Amino acid sequence: MKQLIRSPVFKRLFRPVLTSSSVIGKRSSHFTYFPDTVPESEGETVRLNLFQSINNALDTALATDNSAVVFGEDVGFGGVFRCTIGLQDKFGKDRVFNTPLCEQGIAGFAIGVAVGGATSIAEMQFADYIFPAFDQIVNEAAKYRYRSGSMFDCGKLTFRAPCGAVGHGALYHSQSPEAYFAHTPGLKIVVPRGPMKAKGLLLSCIRDNNPCIFLEPKVLYRSAVEMVPTQDYTLPLSSADVLVEGEDVTLVGWGTQIHVLREVADLARQQLNISCEVIDLVTILPWDRQTIFNSVKKTGRLVVAHEAPVTNGFGAEIAAAVQSECFLHMEAPVERVCGFDTPFPHIYEPFYLPDKWRCLSAVKKIINY
Repeated sequence: MKQLIRSPVFKRLFRPVLTSSSVIGKRSSHFTYFPDTVPESEGETVRLNLFQSINNALDTALATDNSAVVFGEDVGFGGVFRCTIGLQDKFGKDRVFNTPLCEQGIAGFAIGVAVGGATSIAEMQFADYIFPAFDQIVNEAAKYRYRSGSMFDCGKLTFRAPCGAVGHGALYHSQSPEAYFAHTPGLKIVVPRGPMKAKGLLLSCIRDNNPCIFLEPKVLYRSAVEMVPTQDYTLPLSSADVLVEGEDVTLVGWGTQIHVLREVADLARQQLNISCEVIDLVTILPWDRQTIFNSVKKTGRLVVAHEAPVTNGFGAEIAAAVQSECFLHMEAPVERVCGFDTPFPHIYEPFYLPDKWRCLSAVKKIINY
């Protein structure tokens, strides 16, 4: 086999394929991380990756709220991604503890804790395994206040769950389930793009008076590193971030996809002389409609990208809302660049993901419409 690969015939036949830009692109990471810059007004900062910033937020929540409890599968020794490491030693087994391997039970217990007046922080070990808890979350947690006429509620309830592609997770450790829950009034759904946002957003979720689902892009746990304020701080929910201002195309995403779109904006400017506006939606539900509408009315074009399958992904809701609100300002139909309508693949993950090449192709298409 080695002799065949080294032969002049093999090299002559396969050189065009092996050196094509698409294959080279698939070999590399599907994103380049763009760190946030912390304003000097935020005071002292420390260098943290994503899982460390989440650990710091949980530490802060436990230290400032004596009723707060953290629980889930294996969280006592730090969890599979180490997000809760050291917390049981610091706060005790009554406040940071393991649960049985039963997501439905974890969710039901979490609701009971919150109804009882405590601050409930539950971890689902992987977002892919949140589905056994679906009934508890959408039929109990989300509706508790409504069904009682506001007499009771289960606010101060947060579900944390690692989500998204990680490079080797395949069909049971790579899914992005945000759209399933976005169909449920009564929930808040948040996805951070990096450590600085994660700490502030998680503390906001923990202290919010509504049930929150906090989805953590697991590929960022160690690859996302930036300076994070050491102080206790929160960031607003339901407020999108305009990260790059532009004039020609609006690019919208959340979580890991934001870093893909940041690179796409750079490529579009360098290769096509196209100015792209990049927006991090931040909160899936309730989402910041006005920021998206204002941008699309300015640029006339929209590309939405996410890892979840294209059919009924949350990008479809954004596209429908933009079509309804911004139709007379549009220069082209909305483009969606998403995962395909298949189970999440293993060895074909690089081709499944909405990488920079697929997103850049959508920008070209929408400009040339």
